[in-house]
Amino acid sequence: MRLKLLAATTLAAAGLAAAPLLADNHGGSGDVPKAVSLTPDQLLAPYYEQLRKTVTMPEAGPNPALSPATTLSRIAFGSCNHQSAPQHMWTQIAGQNPQLFLMIGDNVYGDNAWDGDAGLESLRVSYALQASHPEFAGFRAKFPMMATWDDHDFGLNDAGGSFPMRRWAEELFETFWGSSAEVRARPGVYDSTITGPVGKRVQVILLDSRFFRSDLKRAAWSKDRPPLGGYLPDDTPGKTVLGEDQWAWLEAELAKPAEVRIVVSSTQVITQAHQFEGWTNFPLERTRLLDTLSRRAPSGLVMLSGDRHAAGIYTVEHKGETMWELTSSSLNLAFGNNNDASTAREPDPARVSKFFSVENYGLIDIDWTAKALTMTLKGNDSDTLAEQRFTW
Repeated sequence: MRLKLLAATTLAAAGLAAAPLLADNHGGSGDVPKAVSLTPDQLLAPYYEQLRKTVTMPEAGPNPALSPATTLSRIAFGSCNHQSAPQHMWTQIAGQNPQLFLMIGDNVYGDNAWDGDAGLESLRVSYALQASHPEFAGFRAKFPMMATWDDHDFGLNDAGGSFPMRRWAEELFETFWGSSAEVRARPGVYDSTITGPVGKRVQVILLDSRFFRSDLKRAAWSKDRPPLGGYLPDDTPGKTVLGEDQWAWLEAELAKPAEVRIVVSSTQVITQAHQFEGWTNFPLERTRLLDTLSRRAPSGLVMLSGDRHAAGIYTVEHKGETMWELTSSSLNLAFGNNNDASTAREPDPARVSKFFSVENYGLIDIDWTAKALTMTLKGNDSDTLAEQRFTW
């Protein structure tokens, strides 16, 4: 309700009517005009058109293009990077010499100071601050990057498809990260690339688990509610994480030939040990994703995720296949420093490592000769926290 009131206030300030408009139904004398309902996107469009003329849209800065001919053997990734926190991890990651770096969500925390304005000024300022850090600018100038978002750079904690300002958040994101024309041409920020020669092709698929996602089902308030999240699994038919257009796109991408596929979800896929945000909130969608991945054209597969401010390695058996997921979070906003306590707090049969609550980033190494993938979690001094190797 608060969000609706804030949106209505902003619309009124912009000279727009939040109520349904009336249209002539051309039915002749005595007919009552019909109400025409406009979506928040439609209502806000004139305001954003004016805003584009008055604000500077931040950009992340120069970034080298990844040649499509590159044989990828090392990819790094990370999530949960606060623009106001130390940026020391960029030097650590640079020391690993990745050929590609993936920013997989909460790339800035633009909602921390948000006051409800439709212009998402706090998000815009957060992007500008992140771009100003020499550590980040130096890293970006050297290493190709791809990005998707999570809630804090989408605009509001735990928000999904009902967030009224999502299209302006998308424009800020796409401008900052220099998204391709293909991404800019469609709603959402999902993206895919295939790199490398035949026999050594790597497909990177960046999902958008925000723009289309259905509202979460919240648990009733209780003093005794367990500490592992306040959402309930929702298996209501029609509830979605990706939306039908993105689902169709994903099916088509997975049908393309590639030897290795890296599928990125900002939130965790495999684990069902908590009820914070994740695919566990929508059990039917989680099963649909695993089913869809299992139908892919032949290839190796690893899933990457973030969001949790802790990290771990996960596995699941699905339709005769062992699937793997590496969660890496956070680059500079860890919520703890006791890995043993974090592990004990969240027991999980799907996790094959400890649950690391220290700052971390992830590496994917590809051994083309052995047809093997190695997932590695690195700490904030690049010490190895956990490692898992598997063949495809």
